[in-house]
Amino acid sequence: MIEDCTALILAGGDSSRMGQDKAGLVLEGATLLQRATTRMQQLFQQVIVSVRKERGDVTLPQVCDVETDGGPLAGLAAGLASVETPWLFALACDMPFAEARIITHMATLRGTHDAVVPQVDGHPQPLFAFYAKWALPVMLVAQEAGEKRVRAVLQRLNVRYVNEVELREFDPQFRSFFDLDTPQDYRAAMER
Repeated sequence: MIEDCTALILAGGDSSRMGQDKAGLVLEGATLLQRATTRMQQLFQQVIVSVRKERGDVTLPQVCDVETDGGPLAGLAAGLASVETPWLFALACDMPFAEARIITHMATLRGTHDAVVPQVDGHPQPLFAFYAKWALPVMLVAQEAGEKRVRAVLQRLNVRYVNEVELREFDPQFRSFFDLDTPQDYRAAMER
């Protein structure tokens, strides 16, 4: 268990490219939200869910976005503001193959950094990352300036990026970073 950290499952997106609520999609007998919940409860004592508005199908504590159209940054900032632990691990609910060993390894890299973020194909994965509680003011300033993307905020933080060489040791095919954005992605996930 990673004791000084709360897991935040981000389930408040509008799912526009998918055409339906991604959190409710069923994969291998469980919804994407249930899969994420099960995985996070194996690693963290405290798990919360970020939503736009409260969901009746969620039994975990929920945190609602302050801004209804604030994008992923709104969910992450609301989550950080609500936790009492010094760290938060953010996981998008549409990443159904999150590998526990990568998350555990990333936890060891936190140190004095503001965030620990994997990089795959040269792209940061900010919705599969650790964030320090003390990074919240930077996020709030970015939100006030109209920013909605977490990636844009990373440029203002002291980030420990986890490169592909490090990641490959724990997830050789980078399955953890396969996310379901479109119906084609969903079909591909069902075929895996």
